[in-house]
Amino acid sequence: MTLDRRAELGEFLRSRRARLSPQEVGLIDHGARRRVPGLRREELALLAGVSVDHYVRLEQGRTLHFSESVLDAVARALRLNSVERDHFYRLARPWSGEEPPAAQQVRPGLRRLLESAADVPAYIVGRGTNVLAWNRLAAALITDFSALPPHERNLARLVFLDEGMRELYEDWDAKAADVVAYLRLDSARNPGDSGIADLIADLSESSTEFRDLWDRHELKDKTHGRYVYLHPVVGRIELGFETLRLPDDPDQGLIAHTVEADSPSANALRLLTSLAAETQSA
Repeated sequence: MTLDRRAELGEFLRSRRARLSPQEVGLIDHGARRRVPGLRREELALLAGVSVDHYVRLEQGRTLHFSESVLDAVARALRLNSVERDHFYRLARPWSGEEPPAAQQVRPGLRRLLESAADVPAYIVGRGTNVLAWNRLAAALITDFSALPPHERNLARLVFLDEGMRELYEDWDAKAADVVAYLRLDSARNPGDSGIADLIADLSESSTEFRDLWDRHELKDKTHGRYVYLHPVVGRIELGFETLRLPDDPDQGLIAHTVEADSPSANALRLLTSLAAETQSA
């Protein structure tokens, strides 16, 4: 199973048409009942300055050979942000059909870097939200990845299928939405990765919440932000995170958490660090 780029393109464009109203974009709504919310194809084509047939062929994925100017015009008409625009262009261009990507490996130097960050929860995420490596404090904060079978060391799978994750995040709904939005972006970046497609199929079958979020076609890259953890031992910890992409493998991201100095969260993190050290030496 691999990503159906033509179907994905059509669903994405329809979802973005649905979020715009004629009034928002300066068109006159003549009051006719709309079968679905948002702009009609004819209205979007008018805004983009392309023929209706041209736009319909794009949305239906009849061909993936559209000029840059047409894609630019449609992106502007749909008011796509930079992440959405890149995603749209990626789907609307032919895919070379290259061989499936090789299994990802973490360099020994990166593993040493993780281990040396003793007071910072850090881990490396690869394609399809697979957790490839982690340090002791990340395991103490999130879960003991080493105790899981390799295929279960996956953030999306954990968030939706592990009940403990629901209790770990103060705002589980926001975390779940972020994971799905990133996974959709990642699946388009790696259309030949059958592991990502299989993960999406498994989660769609196992979780109605995942299916509902997946159908929204939201997109979000993992760059920086914050989450609040409700740790079962040390309590509430508010942590920021920064994602560092590897120049020679941008599909690997090193996620490092940060904490505000002299805050209750800093105290909780210090306690967690001490407990993790004691557990290792026991």
